[in-house]
Amino acid sequence: MKKIDEARLKNIVGERNIKTDPCDLYVYGSDSSVHHALPWAVVRPQTTAQVQEIMRYANENIIPVIARGGGSGMCGQTVPIQGGIVLDMKGMNKILEINPQDVYCRVQPGVVDDDLNLALKPYGVFYPPTPASSRIATIGGEIANNASGVRSVKYGATRDAVLGMKVVMANGELVTLGSHTRVEASGYQIHKLMVGSEGTLGIVVEATLSFVPLPEFRCMGVANFDSLKDAGEAIGSIMASGAIPSMLELVDSVAIKAVNKTMNLGLKEVAAALIFEADGMVKEAVDYEINNMRTICERHNGQDIYSSYDPKEREKIFLGRKKLFPALSKYDDNLASTALADDMAVPYSKMAQMAEKIHEIADKNNIIMTAYGHCGSGCMHTKILMDTKRKDQWASAKKAISEVYDYVRSVNGTTSAEHGIGLSKAQAFKLEKSDSLTLLACIKKALDPNNILNPGKLMQAPENWVTATNLRYSVNC
Repeated sequence: MKKIDEARLKNIVGERNIKTDPCDLYVYGSDSSVHHALPWAVVRPQTTAQVQEIMRYANENIIPVIARGGGSGMCGQTVPIQGGIVLDMKGMNKILEINPQDVYCRVQPGVVDDDLNLALKPYGVFYPPTPASSRIATIGGEIANNASGVRSVKYGATRDAVLGMKVVMANGELVTLGSHTRVEASGYQIHKLMVGSEGTLGIVVEATLSFVPLPEFRCMGVANFDSLKDAGEAIGSIMASGAIPSMLELVDSVAIKAVNKTMNLGLKEVAAALIFEADGMVKEAVDYEINNMRTICERHNGQDIYSSYDPKEREKIFLGRKKLFPALSKYDDNLASTALADDMAVPYSKMAQMAEKIHEIADKNNIIMTAYGHCGSGCMHTKILMDTKRKDQWASAKKAISEVYDYVRSVNGTTSAEHGIGLSKAQAFKLEKSDSLTLLACIKKALDPNNILNPGKLMQAPENWVTATNLRYSVNC
């Protein structure tokens, strides 16, 4: 381990904004993934100039720098597997401008998603890529992973909302990318490249984001299905029909049982349920979309179909999906919910097969897996429920992950829909991008020649993630 020049870092950010105590380092050694590795120091900058100075110091001394937001990443993106400085960006949390006339806002990377939408609400607009972790997720982290959420089917992911940004490069240089306009045809769209790069190309210190009007009307419905096949075919038919849902979510039997057990919701324990929503400024248009989706669900054997405009009824319909992630940890008191084969995207026509394949692979490997997600955008989530104390369960989980992603590639899907690659999905990512890994490495080398920006991630990530870090569980594989 290299010795950190604490005096120099304290001179840059102040003594209170640097942490080297072992307890602090332990906390910052993990995110929401299964991985853990200790940094050498945690530094919290307050200004762009401080970020520049930190990067100059790190680049001169070849010290890894890992930018971190709220720590809600599922795949180990901010786990410092080569040590170095964890750059805690939550200190840069100002909303710099809200410009309703030109339909954009400027924010620092530490702004929390929900806080941004709270500030936008008085203007009658919202920032739509909001992920499920919006209470803690920061804009910088969402940019790093191209995050999205339940309304991505209509409004897109983070990359669709980013107009421009300011980025501190590995050598400390500050560059301005993109613009404040909706369209731009001036050279390479490098700001779009930064989105989803997981902090491996630069440190975002300011982002210019577009927003959209809050809809006047919003109607949500639910349909139950006795088979995953019927639910999956309903998804494909809805999206092929020209419908424009503002939400289209799938939850399977494992998910339904988990939320019933945890929250006593009394949901009908069927094979799958679809939650669908339409929004807009004209009620008749929303009615049209909702009726279209209801009809398609009925055609595919959907049952107990119900929809409502009432906010309280909508909240009740969505509650199980909203609380699903924490509820899964209570599915069985002897099993932990782990983020391993965490998310993927497949063509609409393969959603049913994807869900069935997840359950088939789980049964084959003697573990429990759930299938749920933003099916309207082709995104499927899964969690592996297993006894983390048993080595054989980890071996089964690794085999299941490989089989899940083998299927994803076979149907022209992609390794991650919105949670990124980090460490957990490195092997599948490399197989998917095998013919472009050299190109990715060239881009990384050009922008970060000393390889200090979040090294060991994406195409550099070790394929055997189990031995790449310590696991946040009592068993060591």
